[in-house]
Amino acid sequence: MRLLLLACLRAQTGNATTAARIQNHLHAAGHICVLKDAFMYESPTEIANLTSTEKFDAALAIHLYKGGRLLQGSRIPFGIIFGGTDVNEDIKCEEKHRVMGAVLGEARFAVAFTVKMKELAAAEWPDARKKIYVQTQGIKTTPSETFDWYRFLQNTDIPTDKGSLHIFLLICGLRRVKDPLYLVDVFSDWHRRDPSVHLGIIGPAVDPLFTNEVKEKVKRAPGVHLLQEVPQDDLHAAMKRCFAVVNSSISEGMSAAILEAMDLEIPVLARNIPGNAAIIKHKETGLLFSDPQEFVVLSKSLMNNPIMEREIVSRAKAYVKKHHSWESEKKAYQNLVLRLQ
Repeated sequence: MRLLLLACLRAQTGNATTAARIQNHLHAAGHICVLKDAFMYESPTEIANLTSTEKFDAALAIHLYKGGRLLQGSRIPFGIIFGGTDVNEDIKCEEKHRVMGAVLGEARFAVAFTVKMKELAAAEWPDARKKIYVQTQGIKTTPSETFDWYRFLQNTDIPTDKGSLHIFLLICGLRRVKDPLYLVDVFSDWHRRDPSVHLGIIGPAVDPLFTNEVKEKVKRAPGVHLLQEVPQDDLHAAMKRCFAVVNSSISEGMSAAILEAMDLEIPVLARNIPGNAAIIKHKETGLLFSDPQEFVVLSKSLMNNPIMEREIVSRAKAYVKKHHSWESEKKAYQNLVLRLQ
């Protein structure tokens, strides 16, 4: 089949990584899968023209609103993969809610990353319950062998000659829902007392206005650094060298960065929100914090207790291996697209 896959394809965002994985799975089954950036299109009419001129047999969209709205009234069959903010945030807006309901009504199937996400969608659109499948994200990490950690640190003004460093890495697209400034003040205070701790924020400037806000804030916050974006393989290598990976989002579908850290056997400290609590069991496979002060308390306990750290990372690695297998995800999507024939 010749398939169109619509997603927000800004580099290094969760939706873009999910799209690349799904494309990979479908190519492996012999389909042709063409990725298109949903932001490049305004209306369903443009997509209808695209599907007829490029002769697509079927389509997939990631994000029920951003991608899905472009398939409303589509002449070709399509499936939807929930993004996270569609079911968690966009649902609160009446107009988006209406559009998403209509799209879900037309879709042959929808995929939710978690049971919780399926339940949220099914509560809003009960008629769609039977067509929503739960498929967790499959994870595969590929750390670069040639990544130069020390040069990476020098480029960010983190001193590399001061003995042991504890670098916390917050990986996210710079937009409000990811709340990268949530920990900045407490972290900076902590750094003043313990200069070995540093927080690096890394990710694409998704919202340019907000990115400027982040830059201004970070400039005035000792111990907090805005890092240069790097390719995925280098990012995985950087994660392996840091002390912990951090997530401070207000809302998440399912954070690939958290799962990748678990796979790389790096501790995760994440804000206690439903999307994160769905994949982290507190003090078993990671640490969940409810406010910035608790983040510091938990981080210190992790730094002072290497045995706890080792136990957490080995359980987290086992969890990812069992529940986020690349192979099972591949089989699931290869089977689901057969519903689009």
